[in-house]
Amino acid sequence: MEKDNDLIILKFSTPNFLRTMGSAISIGKPVLVEDVEEYLDPGIDPILQKQIFTADGSKIKQLRLGDGNIDYDDLFKFYMTTKMPNPHYLPEICIKVTLINFTVTFGGLED
Repeated sequence: MEKDNDLIILKFSTPNFLRTMGSAISIGKPVLVEDVEEYLDPGIDPILQKQIFTADGSKIKQLRLGDGNIDYDDLFKFYMTTKMPNPHYLPEICIKVTLINFTVTFGGLED
């Protein structure tokens, strides 16, 4: 789906994770974080909560990520995937994201 948009694929264990995320946000590239467990890095909370603001009356959208503000491009999209068959996320996480279960079942295959 995002192949033509130069999808950036990361893991939370990727070196310079937040720096790479910041670059993707400011240039409007989609990001996929793979192999997410039930614990999410608190550093991505501003992304999940879409804490976008304009500074000093300018029309440039910004997002506070890590210890600095970065420009926010509206073309940025954020996806996360997990290999866990039935993850249990805290309610605080569930209200920030949209969960979609793509688990293949025998009944689904019959349909």
